[in-house]
Amino acid sequence: MAIWDNLWRGRAAQFDSGSAASNSIELTRRNPSVSLTKQGAASGNLRVNLSWRMRSSDIEGRSRQSGRLLRNPLKLFQPDVVQAHTQGVVNVDLDLGCLYELTDGSKGVVQPLGSFFGDLNGPPFVKLSGDDRFGAPSGETIFVNLDHRESIKRLLFFVYIYDQTPAFDRTHAHVTLYPSNGPRVEIELDERAPQARSCAVFSVENTKGDLTVRREVKFVYGFQAELDRLYGWGLQWGRGYKSQSRA
Repeated sequence: MAIWDNLWRGRAAQFDSGSAASNSIELTRRNPSVSLTKQGAASGNLRVNLSWRMRSSDIEGRSRQSGRLLRNPLKLFQPDVVQAHTQGVVNVDLDLGCLYELTDGSKGVVQPLGSFFGDLNGPPFVKLSGDDRFGAPSGETIFVNLDHRESIKRLLFFVYIYDQTPAFDRTHAHVTLYPSNGPRVEIELDERAPQARSCAVFSVENTKGDLTVRREVKFVYGFQAELDRLYGWGLQWGRGYKSQSRA
């Protein structure tokens, strides 16, 4: 019994300080939040990365694969999940965005649609770095300048499906936070929502100087306007388009 107690204490300590092996903290339903301030990670640039991979069952049906395996036995050794930018799934386009509210009351969004790329050294101190359209290993990245954390009231990071692309249940989506110091924070979009078009992934709130990251993973069937209503941002939304030069 003492052995199991020690194992449980070890897991709890691992969550608090990050895994020694992977130097990461995974936010789950049971452990949904972590304080960047208490981790000593509330300064410098916070890098938020979205990456995803397609489920192989949606790339090519198993019934069609069986015949090909007879002609090409080596296909048997291909991984069950393949990168989303491989041939046949280039239409997948998940985008990363961020709703922000500053302490001076200003609000807005950073996202590829409408070319709202933000600013890292001036308000809103949030900036999108490019727009990946094919699920490349580098994914999409948003930076937050936490040296100006006193100007940030709250942030909501979200992922949405652009244009006529497969639903979330056909992808393995993963969001990782890389603070300037301390362990990275990982959030899996592991819940199935076949008809959802958007997902609130996590929030960052500044409460009396304490920056806390909280797992949300709430899927909605609409787009940014529905996330806005869900979290009470109060912005006006219209139809947006991507800039071709940032692809």
